[in-house]
Amino acid sequence: MSTASAHGGRATSHHEIASGPVDPSVQFNEPPASATRIHLANAGTPTSDRGDVMSWKSFRAATKSDENVHVGGMIVGFPKGRFTVASEDGAYGLSIGLAFHEDFGGFFNSGPRAGEGRGAFNSFTTNMRRLRIPFTFRYKNWVAAVTPDFGANHNDGYVGLYEGNLNYTGLHNTILTVGYFQPRVTEEDSESSNDFFTLERPSITDMVRNIAAGDARFSVGGLHYEKRWWIAGYFTGQEWGHRNASDMSSTYYGGGSGTTMDSQTGATLRVAGRPVATKDWDVHMGASGISAFRLACNSTSATSCSRSTSFGQRPEFDIGEANLAATGGISNAAQVWAAGPELGVRWKRLIVKGEYYHVGVQRDAPGLKSAGFQGWYGSAAYTLFGNPRLYNEKEGAFGAPGVPEAEEFDPARNHWGALEVVGHYSVIDLNSRLNDANAKNVIRGGQQTVWTGGLNWYPNRHFRLMLDYSHFIVSRSEQATNIYGRTGNSVAARIQAGF
Repeated sequence: MSTASAHGGRATSHHEIASGPVDPSVQFNEPPASATRIHLANAGTPTSDRGDVMSWKSFRAATKSDENVHVGGMIVGFPKGRFTVASEDGAYGLSIGLAFHEDFGGFFNSGPRAGEGRGAFNSFTTNMRRLRIPFTFRYKNWVAAVTPDFGANHNDGYVGLYEGNLNYTGLHNTILTVGYFQPRVTEEDSESSNDFFTLERPSITDMVRNIAAGDARFSVGGLHYEKRWWIAGYFTGQEWGHRNASDMSSTYYGGGSGTTMDSQTGATLRVAGRPVATKDWDVHMGASGISAFRLACNSTSATSCSRSTSFGQRPEFDIGEANLAATGGISNAAQVWAAGPELGVRWKRLIVKGEYYHVGVQRDAPGLKSAGFQGWYGSAAYTLFGNPRLYNEKEGAFGAPGVPEAEEFDPARNHWGALEVVGHYSVIDLNSRLNDANAKNVIRGGQQTVWTGGLNWYPNRHFRLMLDYSHFIVSRSEQATNIYGRTGNSVAARIQAGF
């Protein structure tokens, strides 16, 4: 039935649906007054791809403000779109989510030149890019996040861990974390993968984050955010599984040779400011730094070990293809670091952003000089219809377009969700000291340029369909698949679900 009442000078409607006798132990909340709702700048945006860690105060507000049912002193509902069971006071809580990314597509006009290896450039194939099930266990301001990932590699069939950590949220707008975690570094890596402009991160941000951060990295640190600024810093160690030998040393979460005698240690720091924050404008400025100040020591010898590093990137479509730009092993690496600025601007429905990073490798053997690499990208997104991308204060980054429930895909009502057009230009330069007289200082990893354009359609906050076209140009490197330089194209699609 429907009733109307005067409330605060406005007429409001309340709807009740009953079937059979009413059970007094089951109560559905009426829509709360707007003043009591938790303020979410990105209402209707996709859920996170990780454990949703928030303070006890925010958790209680979310469970009250979203649709839920009370059963025997427990609250069962979907605060922020994620299944949650909680005690009446929100002190105890269990949330279970989903991040499902299935990719498919292939390469064309990407064949090798005479004398080069073909490489794994499929004309059509598929990859379960992510299949995460975030579990979040809460007691008041203490939160444990455990997220297994059944899509943990660029080839189907690997199972890994995305995160397993303990968090304390009792300080204002602050999250303190210890355990396996993805430390937030670079603007792009601070976004949820459910919010990416294109299927993959720009190459330079993926390269930088894996120096001493990335998925399932042991971390101790925290972040703090306000409306106008954001800061995070972490001491980091090894990746989950890094000391175990992996199948062909290719597990995504760090699986190595099985000969680690001394694990890596490092640190990350990211600061960001938002000097302009209005209805039509947002300006983001920031900087990220990362360092592996002691690389892992790997050896089969009982008396000596080697510390080395390497860099390589695929052409920004992760379905098992080969690296065309790659340095090969860099021996006698004492320290690896990277630093660079971030800049982003939103004007109404348009966002333009970019980052630049320099990467340095300090080497500690006589006659060996330090190596230097660099990369940058510029991205743009324009929301054609639906709520535009807005600034996410908690991440210090831009979020995805939003689809309020009243505007979800429904052709009968002429509702179409949200649609955006996106693109980016991405460069990494993995060449260093090409003209040095000492051949041991020469690193020819190649320079890779990728142009990408695409469309993202959001029928509602839980689902997304993505379509990307990319053209890549890679100068010659020492890889057998790229002796003379190589170009190519790819078309890729993703079906995404998030809860």
